[in-house]
Amino acid sequence: MSEIKFGTDGWRAVIADGYTFENLETVARATAAWVGQQEDGDGSVVVAHDTRFQGEAFARFVARVFASNGVRVRLADGFATTPAVSWKTADGGHTAGIVITASHNPPAYNGFKIKAHFGGPATPDMIAAVEAGMGSLGEAAPPRPYDDLVGEGLIETFDLQTEYVDLLRERIDVDAIKEAGTKVAYDAMYGAGQGVVTELLGKTRVVELHHELNPGMHGQAPEPIEKNLDGLLKAVIDKNAAAGLATDGDADRIGLVDEEGTFVDSHSILALLVKYLHEEKGLKGDVVKTFSTTDMLDKMGQKYGLTVQTTPIGFKYIGPKMVEGDVLVGGEESGGMAVKGHIYERDGLYIGLTVIEMMVKRERTLSGLVRELSDEFGPHFQARNDLHTTDARKQAVLKELAEDGLKTVDGQPVVKTETLDGFKFRVENGWLLFRPSGTEPVLRVYSEADSQEAADALVAWGVAYVNEEVPAE
Repeated sequence: MSEIKFGTDGWRAVIADGYTFENLETVARATAAWVGQQEDGDGSVVVAHDTRFQGEAFARFVARVFASNGVRVRLADGFATTPAVSWKTADGGHTAGIVITASHNPPAYNGFKIKAHFGGPATPDMIAAVEAGMGSLGEAAPPRPYDDLVGEGLIETFDLQTEYVDLLRERIDVDAIKEAGTKVAYDAMYGAGQGVVTELLGKTRVVELHHELNPGMHGQAPEPIEKNLDGLLKAVIDKNAAAGLATDGDADRIGLVDEEGTFVDSHSILALLVKYLHEEKGLKGDVVKTFSTTDMLDKMGQKYGLTVQTTPIGFKYIGPKMVEGDVLVGGEESGGMAVKGHIYERDGLYIGLTVIEMMVKRERTLSGLVRELSDEFGPHFQARNDLHTTDARKQAVLKELAEDGLKTVDGQPVVKTETLDGFKFRVENGWLLFRPSGTEPVLRVYSEADSQEAADALVAWGVAYVNEEVPAE
């Protein structure tokens, strides 16, 4: 058995290398044992898969493992989004949800996401318990035949994706969007979200991109970031769409494009959500953001009287905040965000459609809504560089920053240093953040400033610093 390493809310590996039926059985058996120890939920699990290679076969196999270990399974009868599994886990009173997906990873990968009874990512403690349980597994008989388990009622299939579409229809003002005649371009990136927006808005109002089953995904990782969305940017312009949205492989992350074909980043989407939900819908609650997310949210919190909490980077830190407290909007810079009144989980389709609803209700273009934010709360521009370096240099930089810090950045005095997750150096009109990858010789360099040029300059200086092209302070 090759090494199995869990990440944020589950396990991912390259198919036919680490991701084998043998390893999948180990992970599923350990998860089944963990489920049996839980007091929350009814002791059953929801299992689904996205559109990746062998997804259906892997999901059926996992269902057999759970059922053979005495855990009742509700198995989606086709591909489904991760948010659908999270919602159904909580709504159906299940103890856990399992998604066979590698999210936004390249197409060679598949994975095993674990969702908790409350309808969000399993907490780090939950993941650690499952991971620890793999070491105490004894020998076991092979999983029993699928048909036998179905016949005994231990595996039940159902149409999860249709139920999820019905949920979105209830929670989004679809009629208002239709009546406005809004046309939307939607890039499903060959993922599990395909068909959902068309089902809600109708064929005449949706321009579909990458809505076919293609496990190879033309070699492109299904990650809805600007560099991967050239086709969507072009489609918005060519088809005269009001906006474009894109979701990743399991549709929990969102990317947006305005009517001018300009990418709208996650910082802006989060700010739009706070403004709309508070000002237009009258909702209150904390705003929870990660360490690399825009300061505009802090200014909005001050104006609206909302508490803003900052967490380390990763949605796994946001989810528990939403479960434990009263949170209006929670999100991160990488496209994962959740809002009050839906689920304790990232949901790219719900967030994207909420922004479309916002455009219709406020009678504004998406670019106009973004400009309105800047006019009201000041300009906020970001930059980022995932800098590949040697592990030795990475460790040397981190040691320097921890021991000595920086007194100036790009000629500007550092007014404050923050170390919640990496090293953030604040200057008068912005900040520069260094954060190491936990698994690669990569240093992520982020910035925010009051112009794109200034943000780019901060990151460029940070890269030069790592490369020893500027003197250490």
